[in-house]
Amino acid sequence: MSPFLQQLERAWEKNDSLVCVGLDPEIERFPAHIRDAPSPIFQFNRSIIDATAGLVCAYKPQFAHYAAYEAEDQLERTIEYIHRAHPGLPVILDAKRGDIGNTAERYAIEAFERYGADAVTVNPYLGGDSLEPFLRHAGRGVAVLCRTSNPGAVDLQDLEVGGRPLYQAVAELAARRWNSRGNCLLVVGATYPRELAQVRALVGDMPLLVPGIGAQGGDVEQVVASGCTAAGTGLIISSSRAILYASPGEDFAQAARAATAGLREKINAARRSRPT
Repeated sequence: MSPFLQQLERAWEKNDSLVCVGLDPEIERFPAHIRDAPSPIFQFNRSIIDATAGLVCAYKPQFAHYAAYEAEDQLERTIEYIHRAHPGLPVILDAKRGDIGNTAERYAIEAFERYGADAVTVNPYLGGDSLEPFLRHAGRGVAVLCRTSNPGAVDLQDLEVGGRPLYQAVAELAARRWNSRGNCLLVVGATYPRELAQVRALVGDMPLLVPGIGAQGGDVEQVVASGCTAAGTGLIISSSRAILYASPGEDFAQAARAATAGLREKINAARRSRPT
């Protein structure tokens, strides 16, 4: 098992949580006192992190939400802050990188060395050799897009390949070939619980990063029933906007904590009610 997965398992247990908070800043939605401060993204993130760190298993900053503001330095500071102030909580950089050869290696260096992420999301469309530069960083996690949460996912991911949908082919490749170092996980959207169950059946206990809860409308009970392992873990259930913007006012961090606690309890209630 890779150090990343060991870290994730400890976070699942320590905080009794499958919740991942997506750190997707939109400065226009920040409270005024944060929006007008120096380094507003970092200030906002730090408040959210400190309010929720005891309730989550991971954080997931989305790269474009920083690059669009020319705020990559605040992304670096955010990840460094999580590691320093709340050690043991993994950070998954949601960058969806996918390229070939030495370019892919540059992206891996960017994610793991420049930003210090514990894991990164990648696009497998270019094939296994495009993933290898990430996977060879055996201590880090590599989250491969499999069945994404957006409606347009059906355009490609449901295409039949050898008598099965493409997303199932991706899941099998991940389980049988790409995960030789034990550091692979898959991204499967909460909005497709049937497909989530199919992926779980194909990949065994491999962790699944599950976006789409909250603003996108994914159902917690269906996700837990479809995706949990026999041990009641195996999921990193991500929510962003419903937590970050639970309140537009100065109580935004307290509201984020309450929203995170509520999601954790809802997930845990569904875990407890699963048949054994």
